[in-house]
Amino acid sequence: MSSIFPPGNYWDSLVAPLGSPPVSLGIYSNYINVTGRVKGLPSHLMISLCRRFDYQELLHNSSFCLVPRGRRLGSFRFLEALQAACIPVILSNGWELPFSEVIDWRKAAIIGDERLLLQVPSITRSVGHDRILALRQQTQFLWDAYFSSVAKIVLTTLEIIQDRVDSLVSRNRLLWNSLPGGLYALPQYSADPAQFPFYYAILGKSPPQQFTAVIHTVTPLQSQISPVVKLIIAVAKSKFCAQVGKLKFKFRTQRLLVISFFLLSLSLQTMSSRFFPHDVILTDAVLSLDEDSVLSTNEVDFAFLVWQSFPERIVGYPARSHYWDGSRSRWGYTSKWTNDYSMVLTGAAFYHRYYHYLYTHYIPSSLLTTVDRISNCEDILMNFLVSAVTKQPPIKVTQKKQYKETMMSQSSRWADPDHFAQRQTCMNAFSHWLGFMPLVHSQMRLDPVLFRDQVSILRKKYRDIERL
Repeated sequence: MSSIFPPGNYWDSLVAPLGSPPVSLGIYSNYINVTGRVKGLPSHLMISLCRRFDYQELLHNSSFCLVPRGRRLGSFRFLEALQAACIPVILSNGWELPFSEVIDWRKAAIIGDERLLLQVPSITRSVGHDRILALRQQTQFLWDAYFSSVAKIVLTTLEIIQDRVDSLVSRNRLLWNSLPGGLYALPQYSADPAQFPFYYAILGKSPPQQFTAVIHTVTPLQSQISPVVKLIIAVAKSKFCAQVGKLKFKFRTQRLLVISFFLLSLSLQTMSSRFFPHDVILTDAVLSLDEDSVLSTNEVDFAFLVWQSFPERIVGYPARSHYWDGSRSRWGYTSKWTNDYSMVLTGAAFYHRYYHYLYTHYIPSSLLTTVDRISNCEDILMNFLVSAVTKQPPIKVTQKKQYKETMMSQSSRWADPDHFAQRQTCMNAFSHWLGFMPLVHSQMRLDPVLFRDQVSILRKKYRDIERL
């Protein structure tokens, strides 16, 4: 990045002497308040120089920002630099940086010596491009995770105090300094980073080789040829399936299906209970299914293999999208069959079991009550939660048009206009809770190798996928 100051002025000659690579530095007015003059440059000339540039533009276009001692020991310029993804160059000896008990500031800032001011240009020039990128990315993570609102600052303070009180289950520095951050890695679930899907790659851990299928049913099983029985058999044939659970809503009569594999039976009272962290779910991977889902064993296997590459995301088949309705000034929900999506519904999707715990214990009870009252939107809420945590879109696998046609049949609740209107309302309620829209659009769809290629079907590993 070239210098943001025009060539020939005094500061530019100080920062980037002739023959050396230029460096971008953000200059603050309180620097003048502290030092008075820079190598004899009068204060009024420095102020006039700074006024030639827009402050916010200067801040956001700088790679490094000087953060000298303010009127007190610290400076509010520090948070301004974090917000702008400008690497803070701390020039305040003895200043204890915010939350330094858990945050490793060496990954986001340059700690200088205010007594050696003239060494700052050479220090910044010695920072390589890769490290500059890593430092700027870390400033954005720390700002968003812990400093972007008063609520997050207060919550971070309380969580640090909780870790002090209960040191046996306190979060280590990896959880605090890596995405998604300590506020999303609840120590009540585990103090071991290896138990969270976000740290598999950092720790060199491979995703598990088995999953638990949880099928959510509303109607009782009445015969061995009902659609849910076919679904259970297709899932059970998967070589990765460890156990199958059937969840029953609204106190309906429970009927166990006697077949050749283990069937896990759970009774539920509310819609949100489908995401309850049941102790009987032992695998990290969860396959969430609705009773009217239509999947083959090949589709289950392929989706699971894709999830193993993206264990922190939702990976599945039924995709939906959101959009901004300018005429109504609100978010809209659409199920149009396009290449663009921002949600993968949990009617046929894989995700990590930690999201059951986060859904139950992190989301406000008022939102869960709303979902239970209308018996709708729990899948949208799960997508909001996962996207807010990961800052990434879900993953859609294969085209699976038949799934859409089945779900939109006249007998399905998805075809009910009131059902769709409720989901529109949920979108805005959930974004209001978060304070922003977390969903991220994507056009990526992952298909098996040779999918729909004009080659012999015998050469394809997942042959049943394109036959449906």
